[in-house]
Amino acid sequence: MIGVTAGAVWGLVVLAAFARVGPLPARVHGLLPVAPSRRAIDPRLRRVGGAVAAGVVTFVVFPLLAPVAVMAAWGGPVLRRRRRARDGVDEVRRSLPEVVDLLTLAVGAGLTVPLAVAAVARRHDGPVAAELRRVAEEVARGRRCADALDDAGGRLGPDARPVLAALVASERYGAPLADALARLSTDVRADRRRRSEEAARRVPVKLLFPLVLCVLPAFALLTMAPLLAGAFGSLRL
Repeated sequence: MIGVTAGAVWGLVVLAAFARVGPLPARVHGLLPVAPSRRAIDPRLRRVGGAVAAGVVTFVVFPLLAPVAVMAAWGGPVLRRRRRARDGVDEVRRSLPEVVDLLTLAVGAGLTVPLAVAAVARRHDGPVAAELRRVAEEVARGRRCADALDDAGGRLGPDARPVLAALVASERYGAPLADALARLSTDVRADRRRRSEEAARRVPVKLLFPLVLCVLPAFALLTMAPLLAGAFGSLRL
């Protein structure tokens, strides 16, 4: 029985380890040889196959955990995809104030919008800077900067769209940019501060689960178990 339980636990650990493996970075894909084109497999078929395989393996090792393994293998890809999307949005929000400040400095130094975008892309890391580097590369290949910024706003999402819209308006219509960037810098910093305060207020709620299920039972055992043991001992005497 101990061997079966240990095998089930080890199988779940292996499945969890494989579940945490994400896709290779783009720079690693660039170093790999180009593979021949293959027909893409439907993600739903992959989910069904993974769930069936996990259920069969777990049923052989420990039948009682087979439904749990099937549900975990079926819902795991969806949860990972949602978590990656949420992490990407959070990274954009965190890096946006610094990008706006750098754009303000570049525009205040007299750079045009394409030169300011290229300068900020070289001196900042993060998803916003990565999109700005892509915009700079497209402009270097002859594309209009305003069109490239429009596409970057669609890829980055609604949080970065006001900043890129101000750049597009300045490049396409000649709208003043310094004042707009100053207002956007104040807005994005206030938004980041508000989200940080919300995350801090959620910490006590998240701590309720380990507090109720881990800390309080341990405290009760440490305080009540000796008293109960002494009481039962005195009753036997």
